[in-house]
Amino acid sequence: MNTVWVMVAFLEALAALALPPLLMSVIAKTKAWFGGRVGPPWLQPYYELAKLLRKNAVYSETTTWVFRAGPIISLAALLTAAALVPVLSNRSPLGFPGDVILVAYLFALGRMFTVLAAMDTGSSFEGMGASREVTFGAMSEPALFLAFVVLAVATGSLQLSQMLGPTLLDEWQIAGPAMVLVIGALLVVLLTEACRVPVDDPATHLELTMIHEVMVLDHSGPEFAYITYGAALKFMLLGSVLLHVAIPHPESFVFLDPVLRVVELVALAGVVGVIESAMARLRLNRVPLLLAGATVLSAIAVVIVFARRTL
Repeated sequence: MNTVWVMVAFLEALAALALPPLLMSVIAKTKAWFGGRVGPPWLQPYYELAKLLRKNAVYSETTTWVFRAGPIISLAALLTAAALVPVLSNRSPLGFPGDVILVAYLFALGRMFTVLAAMDTGSSFEGMGASREVTFGAMSEPALFLAFVVLAVATGSLQLSQMLGPTLLDEWQIAGPAMVLVIGALLVVLLTEACRVPVDDPATHLELTMIHEVMVLDHSGPEFAYITYGAALKFMLLGSVLLHVAIPHPESFVFLDPVLRVVELVALAGVVGVIESAMARLRLNRVPLLLAGATVLSAIAVVIVFARRTL
């Protein structure tokens, strides 16, 4: 029986690692459909990653080892987080009590090295994007941490596989409004951390509006493939956290969990595509208001769950 569970976990891990580019394809197809276009092939993100991996990287003479290490460390941090976040089931391969703190800091570690790599180029243009990335990241982290506080209080655990497990079904019946507020906050965090509209637009080429894309302009070849895949992986991880909170599955769904989660992740990517098709990117001075609103939503949810505990 243990061998069966190991094989199932191994297959889940492979599926989770192969899924992120497909989610980006779903977003692109949704936006193309809204625009009356056919859009790129479904496997286009995989083709682009394969093409980048076959190319050679080009380095500026002004860069140091920090520029080369940035994409590698960022991807390594996200892959480590993927081993701690339950994606296609309620289990995580390397979960342990308190791993929620490590996951939050792994996200921050990946951002830090991406920013350092951008600043290492010596370009004021990339430095502008790095400044915006750090600013918005610092504003989204309180909303994420407070959302984790709500889940920790609700489940009585600091392990993600338990915080996002079947016990949330009971919490929905007791403190449903708090869970709704957490979902709203996590959606804003997802759009911010994944650099999607209305915070950022990955398809833009306007110098004054670029954030994430401007930081990776000097990367090429396999390193740019690491960055591209890492962005998709981060979208999947934060989307999984959002879906586990929004649609908790009972324990009886053990064998249906992976299939249902894949369908839900694809549906979430479609929703993000609809959001990007229905609204424009916010002005930079409006983004802090959006992130502050997400933090307020999480803070109110914290008050609700603590009040429920004391009553």
